[in-house]
Amino acid sequence: MTVELSLIIPCYNEAKNLPTLVKRCSEVLNQPNLEVILVDNCSSDETASILPELIKPYPSLRSVRVEKNQGYGFGILSGLKAANGKYLAWTHADMQTDPADVLKGLAEINKAPADSQLFIKGQRYGRPFSDVFFTLGMGVFETLLLGTWLYDINAQPTIFPKSFFDSWKNPPYDFALDLYAYYQAKKQNLLIKRFPVHFGKRLHGVSTWNINWRAKMKFIIRTVNFSLSLRKRLKGA
Repeated sequence: MTVELSLIIPCYNEAKNLPTLVKRCSEVLNQPNLEVILVDNCSSDETASILPELIKPYPSLRSVRVEKNQGYGFGILSGLKAANGKYLAWTHADMQTDPADVLKGLAEINKAPADSQLFIKGQRYGRPFSDVFFTLGMGVFETLLLGTWLYDINAQPTIFPKSFFDSWKNPPYDFALDLYAYYQAKKQNLLIKRFPVHFGKRLHGVSTWNINWRAKMKFIIRTVNFSLSLRKRLKGA
């Protein structure tokens, strides 16, 4: 069977969210030629024991286990490497965005000319003002640093052709993966499409970075360091 699209969802200590997540993924799997890959990113909770049972009823829903957590981006990359789809996508497991949002992106693919090289990304609404302000500031910084318009960089889902993924060289293993993919899409002149997605509260658990301003500062420092190395790499190319 030809797989049109593979949706990757990294899961780190999301055991309480998994039943709802799998239920929402079933809507995606009702569509033909789609698959969903849940990546257990070396969780320390009950994910490893409950995930196999939850996915049993769904032949097109499978899991990948990462034995050593090397970051959010590494988990996604592990799923992307295992995917069979012509198009690849990722989103989050915390239910702040709905996995079924990927179907809106698939609709953009289906109405585009067959030879189109699309990079499709959600655009979040419904977020607290402080988070919107933080995102806007990061977008302005990255735009000025890298010389191309970038905004709502970490919005989900993110969707692109497998051939685009195959072109990546040394992608980052942390949250900078969102920036890397978005920037590479602009650099390679993919057609950028955005669509609105509601961004709500986490169903269970806590964010690994969006906890307070101290955690956000650590995120900023990591992202800035990666951005500077990316710009340096571009100048040397």
